[in-house]
Amino acid sequence: MKKDPDLESALSRNRRWIVNNQIKNIILRCPHQVAPVKFLQKKFKTLDLQGKALNWLKKYPCCFEVYLRHDEYYCQLTKPMMHLVDEEECVKDMQGPVYVERLARLLMMSTNQRLNVVKLNELKRNFGFPDDYVIRIVAKYGDMFRIVNHSGRKSSMEIELVSWKPDIAISSVEALAQKQGSEPRFSCSLPSTWVKSWERFHAFNATPYISPYSDPSGLVEGSKELEKRSVALVHELLSLTLWKKASIVKLAHFRREFCLPEKLNVMLLKHPGIFYVSNKYQIYTVLLREGYNGSELIEKDPLVVVKEKFGELMQEGSHEYNRRRYLVNLEKKRKNGMLMGRLEKRRDTSGEVSEQDNQGDKLGGLFDPEERKRFYKVLFEDNPPET
Repeated sequence: MKKDPDLESALSRNRRWIVNNQIKNIILRCPHQVAPVKFLQKKFKTLDLQGKALNWLKKYPCCFEVYLRHDEYYCQLTKPMMHLVDEEECVKDMQGPVYVERLARLLMMSTNQRLNVVKLNELKRNFGFPDDYVIRIVAKYGDMFRIVNHSGRKSSMEIELVSWKPDIAISSVEALAQKQGSEPRFSCSLPSTWVKSWERFHAFNATPYISPYSDPSGLVEGSKELEKRSVALVHELLSLTLWKKASIVKLAHFRREFCLPEKLNVMLLKHPGIFYVSNKYQIYTVLLREGYNGSELIEKDPLVVVKEKFGELMQEGSHEYNRRRYLVNLEKKRKNGMLMGRLEKRRDTSGEVSEQDNQGDKLGGLFDPEERKRFYKVLFEDNPPET
């Protein structure tokens, strides 16, 4: 798939935010919310980061406060960061009903209205679910969800939908069609020069839309109808995420639950007008094209607004860090330039002396052996020669 600079830029921006958000969560879980930098260094492998943790933390002085105590470096969140942490928690409390509906939609799209908790944990942050969503959402809304565990193993724990909600079993594509008074159809976000891709999209879009909330049991494997539902399902999943994107590998973990094709990446690449696939940072990610205008999200969840404030704080600190680095390097260059200038001056001076010496030999001065003999003879003889 041809690279889209705007969407690649969005992924770069999100990558830095995701890493620092994970570091933030690690620090918050530490005693007194203070983490030894050595401890964070060990976590760098799980964050897929290289280099020294101390250098990374110092890049964001508005987010992380690093200090030395007893010959060991420690890190805690700055006051502005703690304010954002509090604001994020307030938003999560207010968004409770939204999370309930979002979780219900996910369960309604699954084949048996059940999802494994371990698998769901891999995507919980994509959907904005808090870390304690099982307690905060599932346990609190017993009329909608319940925990099922037939084997007794923790890895087998599942969340099951108690009652079907037909009023929310409407996809974003169908909701837009109802608003416009038209048939549900996918939208395409490709340049007009992509003629063949547009032709394939029109051919695919001409067949009836199949809701991701419909029962897929009657659809034949490998059929165009099943592909249509699979595209609709991934479209709906991405529309429910905060950033309108998800890891393809993590989505593939739900292949059986959502009746997705075995080669999910192949299906996504077949529809470049709907999905954008990137391998940035060697992680295959799929984005919903219609969710972006350039590199910016069109509709922003309240949680995204808070997280963008976090990104702005990161950027502010990063600018400050880069400015300081620039001034330090400039001073080093200035000092090196002055030193080099002095060395060059000394070389030039020594070059002039040696040049004069050589000229003296050639002109028969005192450096000439014969001339030196005559000089001393005249100097020490009692009767100098007549001129």
